[in-house]
Formats: sequence, C-alpha cells, structure tokens
Amino acid sequence: MAETMKIEVVYALPQRQELVRLSVAKGSTVRQAVESSGLLEKFPGIDLARDKVGIFGKLAKLDTVVREDDRVEIYRPLVADPKEVRRKRAEEGKVMKKGGGPLEE
Repeated sequence: MAETMKIEVVYALPQRQELVRLSVAKGSTVRQAVESSGLLEKFPGIDLARDKVGIFGKLAKLDTVVREDDRVEIYRPLVADPKEVRRKRAEEGKVMKKGGGPLEE
C-alpha cells in the first residue's frame, strides 16, 4: 500500500466555508487533492479550468505536488477589481476633504 499523508482542502463562500481533511497518497497533486475532497461535487460552481488554487495563500498550479499538512485552497473569481475599489475609495476621500461641508460651531 502506498504511503499516505494528511492534508486539508478548503473552499469559502461569502456565507460559509468548507474544510475537508483527508489522506492522500504521497506524490499527489493539487488537482488530485481537490478531486479527492468531494468539493467539486458539493459545489458544482467550482471550475478548475477557471478558478485559481493555492497552498497556504500562495498561488499554485494544479500539477504541484502537495506535502504533509498542506492546506489546498480553491479561490473564487473576484467580483470587483481591488485596484478599482481602492481608486474609488481614494477619490471619495479626496472629494470629502475638498468639499469640507458646513462648519460646526
């Protein structure tokens, strides 16, 4: 029998997160770990051709070999571009500072 190791595969939605602990054969890839987790069946919206994956917050390729105690993460696509959100927030802050509004006495 092949040696196994324990890993976690996680997927988060805005309302909940799912964490699956499992044993996989040494030499397993990120793709094999995700497929073994059952999350693809539980969340049909996951598309490994589109969605990015990572290990402990660092992007990884599907053919990356996992190691003992790794946490494989499946990332959802961004709804908004973070740079655009920061830019809008900064513009709003500048408008507020320039406008000033009525002075309190």
